[in-house]
Amino acid sequence: MKDLKVIFMGTPDFSVPVLENLIKNTNVVLVVTQPDKLVGRKQILTPTPVKKLALQHNIPVYQPNKIRKEYDVILNTEADIIITCAYGQIIPKIILDYPRLGCINVHASLLPKYRGGAPIHHALINGDKLTGITIMYMEEAMDSGDIITQEEMIIKDEDNVGTLHDKLSQIGANLLIKTLPNIINQTNERIKQEENLVTYAYNIKREDEHLDFTKKGQEILNQIRGLNPWPLANFFLDNEEYKVLEARFEARNNSLKKLEVTKNSLGIPCQDGIIYLEKIKPFGKKEMSILDYLNGIDKEILKNKKVG
Repeated sequence: MKDLKVIFMGTPDFSVPVLENLIKNTNVVLVVTQPDKLVGRKQILTPTPVKKLALQHNIPVYQPNKIRKEYDVILNTEADIIITCAYGQIIPKIILDYPRLGCINVHASLLPKYRGGAPIHHALINGDKLTGITIMYMEEAMDSGDIITQEEMIIKDEDNVGTLHDKLSQIGANLLIKTLPNIINQTNERIKQEENLVTYAYNIKREDEHLDFTKKGQEILNQIRGLNPWPLANFFLDNEEYKVLEARFEARNNSLKKLEVTKNSLGIPCQDGIIYLEKIKPFGKKEMSILDYLNGIDKEILKNKKVG
């Protein structure tokens, strides 16, 4: 496949293994990624992970602000196929129609479930036991194209967004390389998505991060791991924000209305038991174990704080 001329479009860490495999197995002639961003307190202009990898291999990089209007560079690059993975902008029809082998996308869900930008988060938040990767043809509507191939994976109880992200990224990279020969030979399947089974996984909003302790314990745990390590679930004690990285649930028939505070634990009552916090990030402070947090505060004052 080394003679296959590829334009790759991607941006975050999730896309990097996909690009790495394409560089090893094909001729990547152009990488398209999002513009550099100002990062951190010092606002340092930082290239995307995909750009960093492309430059290491001396591959030309194009970073349009609005690809809907800035696409001449792409159309003037001789390529057989365009492959996208978490690029971050809607790609116009003029680009989708350009390469002879079409535009192929690597998506982190088992379509038609979880079209959109945050499929990993939503799979965990919803308590799914199965997820996977879809290799698909691109169409104008978001993640609506024909399915070429899929690979499933089991979601383990200990998985969070970070672990699932890394596993799916590698699965996607490998599945794409396995699938490319059939795409090149045009012997691949084209499976229409069943529209009645479509669900969406829109990008996480600020309000999605807030924990509601009137819900059942397992729902709360799913939300915590479905937002860890980014952007992190949160709650308030009085007016102070706390972010939660890890917790455990103990089912209990109780009428507890206040915080349960002991020397070694902090429990918050929920609909069907207690959520015991294990790792948190108080506002303006670093991540810490709940034991380290409790060692530094007045526990009697803590007992009387209200959860919001």
